Amino acid sequence: MAQSRVLLSALADEAAFHLTAVEQFSALAALGLEYYSLRFIDVGKGVKNVMKLTLPEIRRIRQLEDEYGLNVASIASPIGKVKLVDEADGTTNRYVPFKKYLASEVPRVCELAHAFETKLIRGFSFYPPRGAKPEAYLEETVERIGRIVETCHRSDLTFGLEVEANLVGRTGTILAEIHRRVNHPALVLVFDAANLVVQGFSTQAVWKEWEAMKPGLGWVHIKDYRKVSARARGAHVEENHLANFVPADLGAGGHDRILADLRTMLPSLTKRLERRGIPGVFVDLEPHVRGGGQFGGTSGPDGMGIALRGLCRVLDAAGVGYHLRDFDDLLAARGVGA
Repeated sequence: MAQSRVLLSALADEAAFHLTAVEQFSALAALGLEYYSLRFIDVGKGVKNVMKLTLPEIRRIRQLEDEYGLNVASIASPIGKVKLVDEADGTTNRYVPFKKYLASEVPRVCELAHAFETKLIRGFSFYPPRGAKPEAYLEETVERIGRIVETCHRSDLTFGLEVEANLVGRTGTILAEIHRRVNHPALVLVFDAANLVVQGFSTQAVWKEWEAMKPGLGWVHIKDYRKVSARARGAHVEENHLANFVPADLGAGGHDRILADLRTMLPSLTKRLERRGIPGVFVDLEPHVRGGGQFGGTSGPDGMGIALRGLCRVLDAAGVGYHLRDFDDLLAARGVGA
């Protein structure tokens, strides 16, 4: 029965207006979630990306996790959101020599995953020069991702590569090819329907990208977008100008069909992930319903609640099981028998 269920989680910073840890955790606990993905957080000394957290801040977050009954699903890191080549291309994307990147930032995210007791690290597939064809940079991307994945594997961790506009892996088809060429058990793919819709993919085209990613699937990000006018595939997307994100039951991403298909995969996918110490298949809310951009978005506590209810409607219709906290969980937290 457990293998017929997904594990619900959310990018916690999306649920908070001010990004304080207490605000994030209060919202998620009230909504009934038990897992969250960690990206931006304020533990009393200003908002920080997870990569910048100090040891005292990590300890404080762990204390608050215990108080609010939360566990980390994944480290929502920015690994791979840097330029492949040091070339001016009209973007503000930073460049870091890969040798330095591999020696510093990748080990750091592995340390954080262990500190927060998660097996999953979310990452990306690097930026080619703006306007360049991603296929021209596929070989270099595969080589770099392979080395990142091996570093994660040595720490008994799994790296999830998310599909997103403007990166080399901007489509499910390209990500699937990266996954095939890297050919490593520590690499999985992270599907996100909205990240395809914003590029001009139709509902049917999103489905084809989902099918391409299925063999390497690790988990799913949930956000959706109103249908956009078709644009040339591969055209640069101005991410900070996107303003039509919607819950999963209202957009053009086709979540009804996608999550119904996921249900058929859950037994085998759950077993595969469990062999790597991962508790199950995460469906991770990143709704952006109040807006989103290149490095994050916001929904607020009400927006996160609306997005969660929309997701649950789609999961219910698809016959996918999930769990939200109930009174028995509250009694257990109090140490009282049901």
